[in-house]
Amino acid sequence: MAQRRTRFGDRARYWFDTTLARGASALVGWMALVCLVVVVPASAVLVWTDPDAPGSLTGRLAQVWHLTGDTLRLGGATGAPLRVAMSVLLALVALLYVSTLVGLITTALTERLTALRRGRSTVLEKGHAVVLGWSEQVFTVVSELVAAGANQRGAAVAVLADRDKSAMEEALSAKVGPVGRTRLICRSGPTTDPAVLTLTSPATAGVVLVLPQDEPDADAEVVKTLLALRAALAGEKMRPPVVAAVRDDRYRLAACLAVGPGGVVLESDTVAARLIVQAARRPGLALVHQELLDFAGDEFYLIKEPALAGRPFGDALLSYPTSSVVGIMRGDTPLLNPPPQTSMAPDDLLIVISRDDDTAFLDDCAALVEKAAMASGPATPARPERVLLLGWNRRAPLVVEQLRRRARPGSAVDVVANEGEATIRQVSEADTRSGTDLTLTLHHGDITRPETLRCLDVPSYDSVIVLGQDPAPGQPPDDPDNRTLVTLLLLRQLEEATGRELPVVTELIDDRNRALAPISPGADVIISGKLIGLLMAQISQNRHLAAVFEELFSADGTGVRLRPATQYVLPGRETSFATVVAAALHRGECAIGYRSNDDSSTSSGFGVRINPPKSERRHWSVEDEVVVVCKD
Repeated sequence: MAQRRTRFGDRARYWFDTTLARGASALVGWMALVCLVVVVPASAVLVWTDPDAPGSLTGRLAQVWHLTGDTLRLGGATGAPLRVAMSVLLALVALLYVSTLVGLITTALTERLTALRRGRSTVLEKGHAVVLGWSEQVFTVVSELVAAGANQRGAAVAVLADRDKSAMEEALSAKVGPVGRTRLICRSGPTTDPAVLTLTSPATAGVVLVLPQDEPDADAEVVKTLLALRAALAGEKMRPPVVAAVRDDRYRLAACLAVGPGGVVLESDTVAARLIVQAARRPGLALVHQELLDFAGDEFYLIKEPALAGRPFGDALLSYPTSSVVGIMRGDTPLLNPPPQTSMAPDDLLIVISRDDDTAFLDDCAALVEKAAMASGPATPARPERVLLLGWNRRAPLVVEQLRRRARPGSAVDVVANEGEATIRQVSEADTRSGTDLTLTLHHGDITRPETLRCLDVPSYDSVIVLGQDPAPGQPPDDPDNRTLVTLLLLRQLEEATGRELPVVTELIDDRNRALAPISPGADVIISGKLIGLLMAQISQNRHLAAVFEELFSADGTGVRLRPATQYVLPGRETSFATVVAAALHRGECAIGYRSNDDSSTSSGFGVRINPPKSERRHWSVEDEVVVVCKD
């Protein structure tokens, strides 16, 4: 059988590949040969075209060698062969030394830059905020900490998470935006390792925040992080305040034991359920909570006012022209909206809502009150409520529990959810705890299908709550708001078909989906992760506010309410906000703002105005509502 003849080009290419496979020595040889093939002819051309070149062939060859040696750093010495050989040897030694030194320096710099990119250097800041963990709350928490430190020189926020440092920096830069004078530091590593925690210098930090996460074992991870933090701070006399959050109340006790005295542990699901129910019972309340919790507007402060010691609490309500007084902090116990005749002790702190801690100043505003414009209408009597709960997730039993705690006899909750043993069991368990004042009924159906909603008389309900679906165990979590957005589209179609606005309260997980939701700009949307992040940021600035928020957001305590303005001032009258405050005082309430429904679609706060000046005058209509702190 005749053998096929191999082409010369293929044989040459194969031989070249074979020589390269022998290692670095072959590669160096080929590079030297290629350089000589290029440099020697080029040097010869330069010499033979030089008018000043030597006339003899020997002189010109020596000149070619000089140019070749200078180009390749080979010395270029001429003369006896031994002299030329030694010159080349010395040049090669010098070349080897320089290249090795450059390689070592390059390797060291590369390793150092890699270590820096990994975030493994120790933070040397003092009084900084440390954020442990990475979740949906990290962007809200960092944004609020940046806003809180905008007026502070040398403010810094250190974030530690088991993620790539560069990826964290890019994500924070994209979501948080410019940080001003605040220094943002990212460190990479597990938050459950005490040795890694020391990278953030928690002993010199002003506050440490441990974020909740969405994994199935997230709460156990939070407890483990708190234990690691305690180990990292062992032996330290001064420890920073710690603010942490867990999803399940079963882990709260363990988290409190791990965090130690002085720490604050929040239950994120319970807080979210409380806010959902409050917004469902009074549309617009979600906007009020948003205004109270972020640092962009007015927020809560604790101030000491010796001039009011011994005087009744009611006198303080009209003593601050640009701040709203809502209660007294007596020791570690907040007294929100105490009786007006409550005497203020010298050690009491006033709980006020103000633009900043230095904007609360005394000035009697009693002269601004117009008694002729005050109304004395009766309060709206409570009545049974009908609530439609679309969807079911891990927070749904907590929502039902919050509805039960203030339900009037005859109230009902209709649940629409997909068939499934877990849903049936959980609804049954919630029904056994609902009591006689609240009837809980389960209807099977897919809330993303139009026929399911058409079978319900949706406009007949006092409020509609739309909950997102939890990801199934063992499956990668898709966008948790997909089903919610589809349901909102169907509800919007029902609104257009019936011509009636539905009282919908929506729970979203991702803040970015707020702009995608087919609802009005001022609608009630509870973005649970964002609200928990805002709450943690507020408490991080003053841990005593934890008790204040616990009372405000509880179902049975003193909280924020929206009342018709006609219960405080006569409709159609122009009067000052001080008049509203005085009218609320007569009813045993603290007025802190209002919501104007006539411009809710155009104003930046959708009609919500928190802590207006007492001297602000406006026409009050029957659509207006007053924001008060009181107890039902």
